[in-house]
This record gives sequence, structure tokens and C-alpha cells, in this order.
Amino acid sequence: MDGLATWLGPGKVSDILAAVKDWDLWRDMIANAYKQVSELKKPSMNDFLNRLEGSGWLKHIAAIIDTSAFIARAISEGISVLVHCSDGWDRTAQTCSLAGIMLDPYYRTMQGFQALIEKEWLAFGHKFTDRCGLLESVEVKETSPVFTQFLECVWQMMQLFPCAFQFNERFLLTIHDHIYSCQFGTFIGNCEKDRLDLRLSERTYSLWGYLSLHSTEYLNPLYKKTYEIKKPVIIPNPSPQTLRYWRGMYNRFESGVHPRESVSDIISAAKDHSVSLEDHVLLLEKRVTQICKLLGKPEEVIQQKLQGHVSMDSIEGYLSGHIGDSPNANSSSSVAARNCHNHKIVPAGTPESAEMGVLTSKGSFDSEAQLESIKGTSRGGSLNHLKSDSESGFDEVSSQLSRSGGVDEITGGGGGVSGGGGSSMPRSPSSDILSVEQLVAELKTVAIGWKSFRNVHSCSCASPFDHYVKKFHCWKCGQVFCVRCIARSIPLPGHYHRRPVPVCKPCYREVRRSPSTEFPLS
Repeated sequence: MDGLATWLGPGKVSDILAAVKDWDLWRDMIANAYKQVSELKKPSMNDFLNRLEGSGWLKHIAAIIDTSAFIARAISEGISVLVHCSDGWDRTAQTCSLAGIMLDPYYRTMQGFQALIEKEWLAFGHKFTDRCGLLESVEVKETSPVFTQFLECVWQMMQLFPCAFQFNERFLLTIHDHIYSCQFGTFIGNCEKDRLDLRLSERTYSLWGYLSLHSTEYLNPLYKKTYEIKKPVIIPNPSPQTLRYWRGMYNRFESGVHPRESVSDIISAAKDHSVSLEDHVLLLEKRVTQICKLLGKPEEVIQQKLQGHVSMDSIEGYLSGHIGDSPNANSSSSVAARNCHNHKIVPAGTPESAEMGVLTSKGSFDSEAQLESIKGTSRGGSLNHLKSDSESGFDEVSSQLSRSGGVDEITGGGGGVSGGGGSSMPRSPSSDILSVEQLVAELKTVAIGWKSFRNVHSCSCASPFDHYVKKFHCWKCGQVFCVRCIARSIPLPGHYHRRPVPVCKPCYREVRRSPSTEFPLS
């Protein structure tokens, strides 16, 4: 690079010669690196690192970051900087765009990074067709990994400031791959005039639209919005000990004996799992509140009774209402049970439900269906410590219910609530009225445990998973699928907020037929 000129005031200009080498040397540098590594007869980690260091690739990456940091530091101190090189569209685009990322948090977001490339690379006239060798007619001497170096510098900064970038490593790799794939017209041509003459905006698709459509795959789980307020300007340290080898770029298809799991994907899955469980807990708390109103007991008392200290005998006897065999049929608990027998949930699909559709004092009760759902949850280990009826408090609750007289119906809690900008779930006209099938569906449509990414080598459709492929969890069954097997997003009955979440194709069809939702079946 020819140099930098800093304006310190009237009549004060300082010229600085940067240590960034010419772009034509970069091609020979990366070719030499691949040659030295491929010629290893007995490859070992030490030999690999020695050959990599001897190529000078990481040393040049450090020089680019150091020059960009100098520009960012000068501008942050109020000093104007003029960047110039022999051509003006290679090293200038590298250093200026990296300095912009260091200075402006907007360029560290997905939308801002796209705007930065449009401004500093596409509109500025970087010759993508020549530098990337997109055509056979391009001379070899015109090719150079200029943009690859820029992406690697951004990745090095992401390792130093993991909470400052909204996008992840996969975002950079996708941009890099689609430059050479030519599936999109965004990077075709050497300048804006070439793209206008070829009418690429009319004849091809934009890469930015594809990235926006799959934005969830490129989000950094460690990104913090408040980071741009606490530390808006980030100046990386280009010391040799801070630079790393970009394995995700140059060895992405080499899994090895012990494949490494993507830390970003693991953290993203853990966050999604936590969100799903927290949303499910909100719905369960709402149901507990409704039961408290039905029983006439304070909510704190019921929650204390249900902390894993309820026996199946207590629930079974309480729900079935078979108290007639008791010697003291006129006791308070017997009277409460008989009164509670008149306040039951009407199973959907029965003549009673078609006639009433509500939980009324005139309905009947299908205890076996509800008992099966309760027993199914107890097999998972949630009711390991059992207590008697008196200890669990169901006798006391029944007596309180008989004194209060109960309520006429239970209404749905989270059906009409939408959060996080998600669309509300379609509900039936009587969706606020709960049936046994609806309650069972709420418990069965949320996966409590999600399958680990470890040792998952392929999807159910036989598509292999490598280091580069994004894995998805079905929020209903918890299994791991590829992007093609995750049909679409749909709200789950077991979530309080009716936000659409990703599910697999079988679970999608099952949720559509759920009694707690109403969809036009096609």
C-alpha cells in the first residue's frame, strides 16, 4: 500500500507508509501456503503450523488489521485520514471498510454489513469478476483473494469481540461461497456499469434477499445490543498471539476422528430451548391460577401442594369422584367430591361438548382420558416423591371447594395473547373454553428435552450433516432436522404466547389437527 495521509490542521499533513503489500503478491502468498501444506509427507500439527507461518498469510492479515485500526483510531480522535494506493479498489476498500466496522456499530449488524459492502466494495468499483476469476477469459495475474482477506479480518475481529457482532461465522462463509457460485447477481461484474449493462437486477436475484429470508441461521447468540452503547468503538489488537487460523473457512469439510460441534449452534439451541420452556411454564402457571379459582384456594397454597408432593392416588380419587364406597359418605370430603363431580371438563367430540362446549355444573366427566394424560406425565419422573391425601392437601382443597361452591367454567389463559411481534394463533369461536383434549394437547406439544447435536450425522431424510450445515430442532418433538425437513413455523398449543416456532413436517400435520387449534385443512 502506498500510504496514508493524515490532516492534523492547517498546513499540517502527515504521510504514513502502511505495511500492506500489493494485491498481486497475495495470490502468490496463498498459493504458496497451500503448496507448502499439501507437500507434507508426514503431516503433523507442528509441521502444519510451521508451514502456515512460513507462508506469511497471517502476518499479512495482521498488517491489514493494524492499518485499519490506525485509521479508526485517528478518526475517533478527530483527525482526517486520506487513504490511497496504486489502484484504489483493493487495499483501499479493505482498510476503509474495516475501519468503518471498528467505528460504527451499525456496520456490525447484518443489515449494516450489507450496506457496507454495497458502499465500499460494489459502488466503489472492486473488480469482483477479475479478482475472483469468475470467467475463464480472466487472466491469472488479475486474480487475487482480496475479498477473502477482508472476510477473514472481520472473522478475526469477531473472535476478539464476540458480543459486538450480530451475525455469525456462517454469515461470512455464505457470502464468500456465493461470490464464486454466481447463483446471485450481486457480485457479478467489475463495476456498477457492468451490472447495469448486464441488467443483473432484472435477470438475477439478490444475495441480500436470500440472507434476509434465512436470517435466523446467521444470528450470533452472543450478540448484545447494549454493547454498542457501552463500547461503540472497537480497536482490535493485531498481535500474533491474538490471531487464529480460520478452520471454518479452510478446513470446513474436514471433520476428523472427533468432529467438533459448533459453539454458536449449541448456544443458539440452548437459548431456543430455554425460551420454549419458559413460555410453557407461563401457560402452566395460567392453568394453575384457573384451577385455584375453581377450587377457591389461594394460588400460593395450591402451588405449594403441587411441588412434586401429590400422589397419583390422590389425583385419581379426586378426579374420578368415586367416594361412594367411603364409610362416612356425609363427611366434608365426600360432600366436596360430590359437589366437585358437578364441575367437570367436558371431553371434546362428545354430545355433551357439542351441546354445551363449556365446563359447567351440568356436564359429565371422562376421568380415564384425563387420568391417562396425568399418568403419562408422571412416568417422566415429575411425581417421584409421593404423599398421602392429607399431606398433599387434596382433602382440604375439596372441603374448601364445597364451601365455595366452585365456578361454572374454566376459560383459556394464553389464547388471545401474542408476544414478540409474532402473529396470533387461529382459534375457534369457543377457544376460551377448555376440554380434556385441549389440555392434553398443551402438555404433549412442547418438547421438554431436546436431542443433543452430538453424534447426529444425518437427518431423517438421509441428508448428511457436516460442520457447515445448520441443524434445527423441532420445538414439538425435540429431534434434529435439516432445513428442508423443518416445514414451516406454527404456534404450539403448549406455549402461552402464540408465536410461530419451527417444527418438523410430521409435527406440523399433528398440530394442525390438534383440538386446540382450528386450521382450514387442504
